[in-house]
Amino acid sequence: MTQHKFTMDLTWSEGRNGIGNLMAHNLQTKISIPREMNGPGIGTNPDEMLLGAAATCYLITFATLLENSAIAVLDLSIQSEGFVNVINGSFTYEKIIHKPRIVVEELSERLERRITHLAQKAEQTCMISKALKGNVAIEHTIQLIEANL
Repeated sequence: MTQHKFTMDLTWSEGRNGIGNLMAHNLQTKISIPREMNGPGIGTNPDEMLLGAAATCYLITFATLLENSAIAVLDLSIQSEGFVNVINGSFTYEKIIHKPRIVVEELSERLERRITHLAQKAEQTCMISKALKGNVAIEHTIQLIEANL
């Protein structure tokens, strides 16, 4: 078994509307509660970071599956949305929607089915998606584009 360890150091000043600093190996940023939740909106926040973790994990997993399937992709990008619900003052991360955009040279029905299957497999096998399973709904809508070469 191989185990990987990741560390993060955080500091915080003041109370709820304070500002913190996050320091990890390849990431340094300020943190606070977002303006949408009546915070100062400085730097990033846990909601964006969770969305970022889910989106990057999904995109990297999807790219790996496409590569391993020998599908030539000209461009791969993603837009992701996170939805947080507030009920009786309690915040719940409800849903994440990934919107991958894939550009290929020639798009056939067979290739579209293969890519759609791999998009679903990426969601099922991504480490972050698996960690969120049962707590946060994760969906995806694929945009497949045929390049006009």
